Amino acid sequence: MSEGPANEVDALDEEAGRLLFAKECTFVAGSERLDHLPPFTLPEIAFAGRSNVGKSSLLNALTNRATLARVSNTPGRTRQLNFFDLGGRLLLVDMPGHGYAEASKADIKRWEKLIDAYLSGRPTLARVMVLVDARHGFKAGDRDLMKRLDERAVSYQVALTKADQPKAAELAATTAKVAAELAKHPAAHPDIVVTSAETGAGMPELRARLAKLAVPPPSR
Repeated sequence: MSEGPANEVDALDEEAGRLLFAKECTFVAGSERLDHLPPFTLPEIAFAGRSNVGKSSLLNALTNRATLARVSNTPGRTRQLNFFDLGGRLLLVDMPGHGYAEASKADIKRWEKLIDAYLSGRPTLARVMVLVDARHGFKAGDRDLMKRLDERAVSYQVALTKADQPKAAELAATTAKVAAELAKHPAAHPDIVVTSAETGAGMPELRARLAKLAVPPPSR
C-alpha cells in the first residue's frame, strides 16, 4: 500500500530511524492508574494487540534489545501501561494485550477502563500501532479496538507480526484482506508494515516511520 510521495520511506528515512532506535531506551514508568502516568512531554507511540501477538518481541527487536520488554508465552503478562524513553525524543508505550486469557474479569475491567482513559485523554499520543498476527489477520478484539480508536479519532497503523511463519502466498492473502478492511476505517493509517521479530523483517521501515513522529534531533 502506498502513502504517496510525501510519506514514502527512503534511505535517508531509514538511516534516521536506525540512528534514533540505536539510542538508549530506558524504562520510565509503569502504571495501572491514570493518575500515575508520566507527564505530557514527548510524542508517544503505543503498541496494542491481542495477548501473545508478539508486542514485547517486536519492541525488543525494534530497539535492538533482548530484554527491554518482558517476553512470555503466557497471555496477559503485560498488566499495566509501560513507558520507555527513546533517546529523549519519543516514548514507546507497551499496552496490556486484549484477550487476557489468564486474567480475571475484575482485572480485565480495570485494564479496559485504563486503556479507554489513556486513548481518550492523552494529547501526546501520536499513534497507536495495532499489532495483528500475520497467520490469522483481524480477530474480534482487533476490530473492537479499531472501532474505539475511530470513535476517538486516534491515529493508528497496523503492523503484521510473525510474518516469517505463514507461507508467502498466505501472507500476501492476509495482507490484502487486512488492507481492504482498513480502508473502511477513518482513523487508520493506510500503510501496513509487515514485520518479523525473529528475522528482523520490516524493522527498518517501522523505525523510519516512527522516527518521523519523534521530536527532531538537536541541531548541531
